[in-house]
Amino acid sequence: MDVPRVASTAATMNNKLIVIRADASLDIGTGHLMRCLTLADALKAKGHECHFICRRHPGNLIEYVRQQGHMVHALPYVPAAKTDDCLAHARWLGSTQAQDAALCAPIIKMLMPRWLVVDHYALDARWERLIRHYCQKLMVIDDLADRSHQCDVLLDQTFGRNPSAYLAWVSADCTVLCGAHYALLRPEFAASRTYSLERRRSAPLRRVLVTLGGMDKDNVTGQVLKALAATQLPPDCLITVVMGATAPWLEAVQQTANDMPVSTEVRSGVSNMAQLMADSDLAIGAAGATSWERCCLGLPTIMIVLADNQRVIAQALLKAGAAFLADTVTVQGHWLITDQQKGARALSAMSDSAAAITDGLGTSRVINFLSR
Repeated sequence: MDVPRVASTAATMNNKLIVIRADASLDIGTGHLMRCLTLADALKAKGHECHFICRRHPGNLIEYVRQQGHMVHALPYVPAAKTDDCLAHARWLGSTQAQDAALCAPIIKMLMPRWLVVDHYALDARWERLIRHYCQKLMVIDDLADRSHQCDVLLDQTFGRNPSAYLAWVSADCTVLCGAHYALLRPEFAASRTYSLERRRSAPLRRVLVTLGGMDKDNVTGQVLKALAATQLPPDCLITVVMGATAPWLEAVQQTANDMPVSTEVRSGVSNMAQLMADSDLAIGAAGATSWERCCLGLPTIMIVLADNQRVIAQALLKAGAAFLADTVTVQGHWLITDQQKGARALSAMSDSAAAITDGLGTSRVINFLSR
């Protein structure tokens, strides 16, 4: 079992230190941890020091976060641990909230951070009340609006989300930041935006990007590839599949890719996602956090909902004309792919609608707020 690593600190609050409580796992996926890592990298560039507290769930990204230059305090994984059953995602924590807080409290107390950032569907005001007096301020990142919080700031980067959704869940003095205007994207997305939007004015459908989450524990990627194999794709089409380095179906997807009728490459653990998206003409992707990356670059998308919490995002983007909604069956033979003339017009209109949703500068806006 892991023993959380704690470094010595001064007895006063450290205005340059931020603690982040977030997890990745086969069930949780990688989205929560990765958006927090984006925030941490940007804070580090501004001279801050970020410490993560993560549990060693199967499929965790603890070593990856350490490789990015951040301290990680690892909490032990306990199979079949008791949880707080009243929350819809309680099983994602791997303990009760009180047990988790008891492990986190000594770490946070010793570090004495200015900000504590919490991004976890299995934590609510009960955990926050136990922890918040060990930090100056507490920010919660959420996109469910389904449970109470005791925090100073709440960030929900969902497109179209109104702050009123949190009236029943936070105190009157909590600042609520809502909308894709605050989407936590790495700086390379904003940097690639102009190039990406300009190339879409004349680019035919030749490059298809398939990205269905870092874990994809149900191998939806393999199902999508089989559907595309039965579709009349242009012979010079290139399909690029992106998966997490620890995705459980990575080898099986590679085998499926080898049998595809058009050139298909599988990449894992990529560090140039912005470039891959900018160079793609169409994405087939999950309606999760990567939606904002695609929107920033105006990348037309056929969305697939992989979890209930993605339905709000999917419906909002569909209504805005920023993406199409499908499943692994209806991807096969989709007119957007097979009808070149009609598809070209639709791709152009979708690109414009997507690009209007976010400009990729949300991370800077959040950091400016945290620096006040």
